[in-house]
Amino acid sequence: MPAPLLLPAPRSWSPATGACAAPDRIAVHLSDHPTQAYRLGLRPDGVRIDCSDPSGERHARATLAQLVAQGAPCGTVEDAPAFAWRGVMLDISRCRVPTMTELHSVVAQLAAWKINHLELYVEHTVAYRDHPLAWTGWDPLTHDEIRSLDALCQQHGIRLAANQNTLGHLEQWLAHPQYAAMAEIAPGETWDFGGIVEKTGPFSLCPADPRALPFVTGLLDELLPLFSAAHANLGCDEAYDLGQGRSRAAVAARGRAAVYLDWVAQVCAVARRHGKRPAFWADIALEHPEALAALPDDLLCLCWGYEPDAPFARWVRQVRAAGREAWVCPGTSCWLTWTGRSRERSANLLAAAEQGLAEGATGYLATAWGDDGHRQSWPVTLHALAEAAHRAWSGPAAYDSRAAWKKPALGPWLDRFGDIDADLRAISGKNGGVLRNRSALFADLHKPWRDPAPGSAADYEACADALDALADDLPIYGGQVADELIHAGRLARLAAEAGWLKRSAPDDAVARRLLADELVALTDEHRRLWLKRARPGGLDRSCARYAAALRA
Repeated sequence: MPAPLLLPAPRSWSPATGACAAPDRIAVHLSDHPTQAYRLGLRPDGVRIDCSDPSGERHARATLAQLVAQGAPCGTVEDAPAFAWRGVMLDISRCRVPTMTELHSVVAQLAAWKINHLELYVEHTVAYRDHPLAWTGWDPLTHDEIRSLDALCQQHGIRLAANQNTLGHLEQWLAHPQYAAMAEIAPGETWDFGGIVEKTGPFSLCPADPRALPFVTGLLDELLPLFSAAHANLGCDEAYDLGQGRSRAAVAARGRAAVYLDWVAQVCAVARRHGKRPAFWADIALEHPEALAALPDDLLCLCWGYEPDAPFARWVRQVRAAGREAWVCPGTSCWLTWTGRSRERSANLLAAAEQGLAEGATGYLATAWGDDGHRQSWPVTLHALAEAAHRAWSGPAAYDSRAAWKKPALGPWLDRFGDIDADLRAISGKNGGVLRNRSALFADLHKPWRDPAPGSAADYEACADALDALADDLPIYGGQVADELIHAGRLARLAAEAGWLKRSAPDDAVARRLLADELVALTDEHRRLWLKRARPGGLDRSCARYAAALRA
């Protein structure tokens, strides 16, 4: 009998002859296994679990459920996690807020993969009592929904942690005049986003504004008591505008790091007053490694990077040298794409595990963002989360994507789907280099018609042909997952055809009209599929991204 497909892969599987005739006859024995570790034995007459704590038993039962689904073969599993904390962060602020039914499904799936930490990334999508202006029309999470979800997570052995950005990425707040007065950048002003792109208008709060800290304090005073977890993610990432606007004088006098770290310390004090251990995205602090020792002693540093070359080892070393705790936070490569980016995803997730373990990181937090309207399909995201769950538990052990799905062939199919434009990604970045943080087909569809990305008409035609062949090989038929993947494939196919047309016959009005009609139909399908998993709030804004491409 072949070895069973288990996700995450256990440290060892020792097969035995026969099948377990009574997998529901379970005996649990206390042992000296480390916390969360277990031994699971399937014998002809029943099942034995050896563990030292409830988490070990829970993990053993999760593995048992997978073995039962595969016929309950006799054998013994010896297992323990690579990282004590294995987390997932889902973006619910870039248009898409899941329904409670969908969130319940997600929690159950993550628990089955031995995830024990969950964050829902928030900018403005919590129904704050005094701020309906910021969330009206977005279908935010209510207080009661957060409490209910927290209780559900506890039942599944998952810690649901509060997550509220408290400095940057507050555009949805600062778009309103009553909040814009607290912004670093005034409406209409242009500023440099980390040397990557120019942005216009408010992005971060101004730390020097006397109204900013009371505003954030009010949000945290309302939010943090809703969560039972003794952990809160305060964001503070990518505040590149700091010093380019109203805090310019303070930064000139004291230095950017000092102004930034003072703000972080003040926000941490608010979280600590609620009994929460603060965490933050460490990117800005890591730009000033000499200042890391000035961070609050209990601050958890979240070291994020989403490409294969992310230097997790260096980041974790810097944080630990300053006497602080670090988690590695790779990406799922599911955003700004319809198909995913399989090569980048797998390499990034593996690098985070290998380097994080080598340097003493205590947690692994996989991020799934929703940039530019959150238009990726859930199966693509879920496929990436499966691999992330494996890395968080099993570290660098070999991964088999067949274990992610009830239909094993779907895993390798999705891996191929995510590399449909891999060759184009290698040449579509700045100055003809590697494209980062998005797929080539997605990027090209959203570029001006007369200013396409690098790549020839033949390159895009090859993508279209490969998508056609892959569509014929889709190993599932009917149902929501199939509908979502077919839709994603059609969007990628349209982008490939548009890419070919831009480069071969850009003035062909008939062909352009046909493409426009197809995009209208696909936008309608986007609406239909969205409402299967997410709330209506944000849907019009997501569709507006397609409307912008349609105008081209």
